[in-house]
Amino acid sequence: MKKFECHINIDRTISIVEALQIQCDLTVGEIKKAIDKGALWHSRGKTTQRCRRLKKKLHLDDKLHFYYDATVLSQIPTPATLIADLTDYSVWYKPYGMLSQGSKWSDHCTITRWAQKNLLPERAVFPVHRLDRAATGLILVAHSKNAARALSLMFEQHQIEKTYHIIVHGDHQQRPQPEIIDSAIDEKAARSHFLNLEYNQEKHLSLVQVNIETGRKHQIRIHAASIGLPVVGDRLHGSEAALNKINATNEQVDLQLCAVQLKFICPITHAEQIFSLPEALRPQLEKLSE
Repeated sequence: MKKFECHINIDRTISIVEALQIQCDLTVGEIKKAIDKGALWHSRGKTTQRCRRLKKKLHLDDKLHFYYDATVLSQIPTPATLIADLTDYSVWYKPYGMLSQGSKWSDHCTITRWAQKNLLPERAVFPVHRLDRAATGLILVAHSKNAARALSLMFEQHQIEKTYHIIVHGDHQQRPQPEIIDSAIDEKAARSHFLNLEYNQEKHLSLVQVNIETGRKHQIRIHAASIGLPVVGDRLHGSEAALNKINATNEQVDLQLCAVQLKFICPITHAEQIFSLPEALRPQLEKLSE
């Protein structure tokens, strides 16, 4: 599949598409589709931003950066589900595989781009926090700079209570309830609270509720693995034996880690907000135990 990048210095009056046609062996249609999916960046002075406006007027000494990867651009995002639209921000269910942020090659498979293209009326989008590509669940998208700043600060200051459900290999009900795990991650303090919700003896799997006080990278997955109960589908921190066991009956199991509830005081209205994921979208032992 075709992959290349080109960087164009604008030294005369020319349109974006014309400038790219000179440098790239692509049709106008291919160029337009790539731009719509986030492959083009525009630099003016010290500012570089993703550019989707085909009719944007170029100035002398501007630069265009075009990153074309046919494999990336051919990817189709799994639809996200709108949970609530609060105008200044919205709440979504992010499915497995959808990204929280894009790369220089594209952003069409991100939750922010999905929100921008599917919300009515269409509005600006700003990322507020992240969920791993393999994780699912509730995620906030801001639609104004003020909301983005306020919500991002709330996440940084741990003013948003996040609840996760995970399915792990093993019997968590035999451990202390609730269980606090505070082993450091990358030499930084990390603290998670685990509470067993259900145990399936036939499959030897447990459904566990998790609340975290800190937000270290892969914190829940690392803490679960540290007590010998790796998250189902965790190909990074889970044991090979556990992966082989579940794959023997249910191949290519997705990571069973889901953000099921967000609770906070809205920075716009100052009212308490509680967003809970519908039961059908949460990890369920029954789905892995058929």
